[in-house]
Amino acid sequence: MNNEQRLLTAENVAISFGDLEVFQGVSFELNRGEALAIVGPNGSGKTVLFRAMLGFIPFQGKITWASNVRIGYVPQKLMIDSQFPLSVRDFFNFKTDSTAVITEALNDVGITGDHQHLERHVLNKSIGSLSGGQFQRIMIAWAIIDHPDVLLFDEPTSGIDIGGEETIYNLLHRLQTKNHLAIILISHDLNIVYKYANKVICLNKEMICYGEPHSVLDPTSLSKLYGGEAKFYHHEH
Repeated sequence: MNNEQRLLTAENVAISFGDLEVFQGVSFELNRGEALAIVGPNGSGKTVLFRAMLGFIPFQGKITWASNVRIGYVPQKLMIDSQFPLSVRDFFNFKTDSTAVITEALNDVGITGDHQHLERHVLNKSIGSLSGGQFQRIMIAWAIIDHPDVLLFDEPTSGIDIGGEETIYNLLHRLQTKNHLAIILISHDLNIVYKYANKVICLNKEMICYGEPHSVLDPTSLSKLYGGEAKFYHHEH
């Protein structure tokens, strides 16, 4: 792989909080255009690894981003009270006041229409009043406004019904292909990992496996990850 395509290199990353060791020995690479999934049971350190990649918490080892890389991030949850007086437009205005840029970002995530239509039906809505699926699209649009090289998604379908999950993942895949983005996502659904990820990290106190999903997600790895819960995580839609 040409080094110009390398966006992220992690070497022997370990994280502890006091005497509590979250995980150790995590090493991986991310190249432009790839989709990397992080899987593991609750409490295995998936979100903690995200926070380390974003520079929010200290760690041991090395996490090296390419020079001038642009990163978009969609957190698992962003709790906003339905009565909070913040419109969708106000939310976007934290980043840009360009109607053209906002319209383009919304159209890219499937919220279509010209500016006048979006003004009437989307932008003037309270952001706390949106459905789970609408809110997630708004968050993705927010993340891509800066034209990032890589998008980080912490369980991108959390709070969305099963019927909407596939729509969101199809959207992410389309954005990845259109913009040649790299995507890092946390997911509990191995079917999604098999379908959309080029690589997977299996995390449970240490890196259980790393590589192409169909090669490394074998019964031994799944047993180390989930024990008797493996079948629960690999559910069918």
